[in-house]
Amino acid sequence: MDSISLVGITLAIAAILVGQILEGGHVSSLLQPTAFMIVIGGTLGAVMLQSSMKVFRLGMQMFRWVFVPPVLDHQALIDQVVQWSHVARKEGLLSLENQIPSIEDPFIRKGLQLLVDGVEPERLREVLEVEIDTWESQMKQGARVWEAAGGYAPTIGILGAVMGLIHVMENLSDPSKLGAGIAVAFVATIYGVGFANLIFLPVAKKLLAVIGSLVSMREMLLDGLVGIANGDNPRIIEGRLQGYAS
Repeated sequence: MDSISLVGITLAIAAILVGQILEGGHVSSLLQPTAFMIVIGGTLGAVMLQSSMKVFRLGMQMFRWVFVPPVLDHQALIDQVVQWSHVARKEGLLSLENQIPSIEDPFIRKGLQLLVDGVEPERLREVLEVEIDTWESQMKQGARVWEAAGGYAPTIGILGAVMGLIHVMENLSDPSKLGAGIAVAFVATIYGVGFANLIFLPVAKKLLAVIGSLVSMREMLLDGLVGIANGDNPRIIEGRLQGYAS
């Protein structure tokens, strides 16, 4: 669990609600189902319109990384690569083939298989770099779903405000209906700006940071596999990989 994300969102929401109370307002005045439906529904529709189903689903699935990010154990990976290096130097690259079935990560499995197959170091690097670039591009498309939501939400909020004001203008002769229209107008703007800057955009930035860390891990693995393919000393490989973990 990423506690700082939980603390951050709690602090942001609490600050707004406490500020509303200190200003003499009521929390209930910020709860407007109509405004919520306009902003969230409109934003969701706009994001879906610009995205493919695959990208949209990926973006939704990645949301869990904000609170439960993937485990990034640099030292464990370094130890694994160094262990492979020792085995390769003593028994040859083919001896690493027995390690492949126990590996769950498809990228690691592919890299080790290429190493066992005797692929030239430069060719190994080229193949895995393409794999990394493709994966990174796909993940960033998923993160940009939230970034897009952060761009659309304030505008949809303004749209909700205008709709509320239209409702007010249509009922000037009936004062009892003016309050609801004005409330929707202002709260819709709050929802649009609030969701964009407190949730959607921070989520996008957090996901991009996680993706960057995962890419760094893959680049570290790539560097280690190329070192093994070149026959580098395990100590040199370990020292080079430690630079990624610093």
